[in-house]
Amino acid sequence: MGTELSYALSKLQMLSTSDYASVVSMNIFVALLCACIVIGHLLEENRWVNESITALLIGICTGVVILLQSRGKSSHLLVFSEDLFFIYLLPPIIFNAGFQVKKKQFFVNFMTIMLFGAVGTLINCSIITFGVIQIFKRMGVGKSLEIGDYLAIGAIFAATDSVCTLQVLNQDETPLLYSLVFGEGVVNDATSVVLFNAIKSFDLNIIDHRIGLHFFGNFFYLFIASTVLGVLAGLLSAYIIKTLYIGRHSTDREVALMMLMAYLSYILAELWYLSGILTVFFCGIVMSHYTWHNVTESSRITTKHAFATLSFVLETFIFLYVGMDALDIEKWRFVSDRPKTSVAVSSVLLGLVLAGRAAFVFPLSFLSNLTKKSESEKISFSEQVIIWWAGLMRGAVSMALAYNQFTLSGHTELRTNAIMITSTITVVLVSTMVFGLMTKPLIRFLLPVSPPPKRKNSLANMESSNNPPKSITVPFLGGSQDSENELDGNEDHRPSTIRALLSTSTHNVHRLWRTFDNSIMRPVFGGRGFVPVATTSPTEGSGNIQQWH
Repeated sequence: MGTELSYALSKLQMLSTSDYASVVSMNIFVALLCACIVIGHLLEENRWVNESITALLIGICTGVVILLQSRGKSSHLLVFSEDLFFIYLLPPIIFNAGFQVKKKQFFVNFMTIMLFGAVGTLINCSIITFGVIQIFKRMGVGKSLEIGDYLAIGAIFAATDSVCTLQVLNQDETPLLYSLVFGEGVVNDATSVVLFNAIKSFDLNIIDHRIGLHFFGNFFYLFIASTVLGVLAGLLSAYIIKTLYIGRHSTDREVALMMLMAYLSYILAELWYLSGILTVFFCGIVMSHYTWHNVTESSRITTKHAFATLSFVLETFIFLYVGMDALDIEKWRFVSDRPKTSVAVSSVLLGLVLAGRAAFVFPLSFLSNLTKKSESEKISFSEQVIIWWAGLMRGAVSMALAYNQFTLSGHTELRTNAIMITSTITVVLVSTMVFGLMTKPLIRFLLPVSPPPKRKNSLANMESSNNPPKSITVPFLGGSQDSENELDGNEDHRPSTIRALLSTSTHNVHRLWRTFDNSIMRPVFGGRGFVPVATTSPTEGSGNIQQWH
């Protein structure tokens, strides 16, 4: 009896110690987040540093302190987990990007964005895969790697870091450039994850034309099905909120329902083996177009700031997280006796990232320019260089995919796998620090910014009254409601060339969509012009009737 009691007390003490250590770790991590926000604010006007780089540097410095304090045993407060990243951290960021994107800019450049984000990612993945197969075998690194590993490496390093890129670029200074890099970043992340999952789901030891057709068929199925699921989830939320008048009793329920249905769309996509990134992104776009206009004014303000704030905190969390995990002593210990090999592999991967991106940005930009009628719509060479440069950064998506492929529950016992993990960490750090630091000066050198024209007060007042969600915390968020009048003003001209025909067809699609949206979609799902409840008390508002402006 005494032995059992002492055993129980010792177990309780161990649990208490573990819980206390977890509480201490979380306190330190939250304090570091606060420090990142404060230091980021102080460096706001710095021409080189942005908040992502600040968080990364603070994470690395913290990792060094912890490494010294633990005498080389550990360097992080939390262990990097791809499940934590994909299930909890990434969805709010991607949703907010779709929820607060300028839809007009995004869809006007949709074909170019899909060219860069989908076709470009496939080209980039192919070049990186071919390169590592040829070079790694000559270096003697890829002896234990199979064809699936090589293809996975291509998908891992084809994933750009949209979070870091969006913090570097400024939407007001370069709207076309920002729209292309932003759209490509989201589609690229989704394409890379879909491609990575498709690679893992196939037996690639035997490759023939049927496997190839099945692979690409599965890829396009995931792409389309994920988009449709996101659209349906957004429409369902709009219909429920429009029909049930949830806001007349509680605005909290409106906000909670929007958040939960957005997250539910992501979880359903993952449950059905689709792309949660694409699903939650298009769910955000549909919610901003319909659902956001169906809620009360106070709920609009709440969602606008709540989604942006959550996204901002999680972005900072990710870079802090990656910075501390970069010094994971377990992985570096495996390659400590062969540092030259690790440096060589990292250099090869960085070179392939540079070459792979150049191989599709410039040719696809040329093809895109063939479809543009006016010079202002074309992508200039300077903008092409910036698009190529801004997409060179790699981040948490590449880290998460690398951990998924080359570790088991965050641990690895194979030297080759450890080399791939440390090389991924090196590429992430170097690309974020070097390319991220130089992107702002490069933009200012290639694209001198002219002061924006002043708007008339009447136009500004009209736009502010119909604004969709807009962020005051993150520069890439927000923007006024996509002007329908701008597209309506296009006169019908008979196209005389193929280029004019393609440009005219784009405007016709916009016109057909507006007609369909106004006559069919908005009467059912609400949207701009729908007034769910008058601005009165909940009891008085219960008797009000829907109104349309």
